[in-house]
Amino acid sequence: MQKGRLLAQVSVADFLAGNGLVYQTSDVQYITARSNLWASPLEQQLQQSLVANLSAALPGTLVSTQPIGSSGDSDQLAVTITGFHGRYDGRAVVQGVWLLTHDGRVIRQPFNLTLPQKKDGYDALVRTLAQGWETVGQQVAKEFIAIN
Repeated sequence: MQKGRLLAQVSVADFLAGNGLVYQTSDVQYITARSNLWASPLEQQLQQSLVANLSAALPGTLVSTQPIGSSGDSDQLAVTITGFHGRYDGRAVVQGVWLLTHDGRVIRQPFNLTLPQKKDGYDALVRTLAQGWETVGQQVAKEFIAIN
């Protein structure tokens, strides 16, 4: 039984839109890795991951990145990522804001996660960033359940 539709869109800040992982080297400096690259554009990966996580958390809800049917039939989720990078103190940063539109009502929720890496290195950074992104998806799913 279909409970509803959720159209999910993700955008990333310009400094995150390159091919490499971003690392903050000080309180004011960032570098983009040249040899540790994303397999596909970060925005695309985050959107696909969010759709998969929300689909699993919201059985019966059709979660999509493309409109299906008339746009008035779907709730809208727009996520803007302003931080998705490693930091000089061994933490991974996942920050931004999501907007969930339901029946003309807009819920705005900023998020700012700083998670400790369990190990050093890019592999551990990517795993920690993924953990943070999954947490954001869980927050969205809870709100979506609460309003439906």
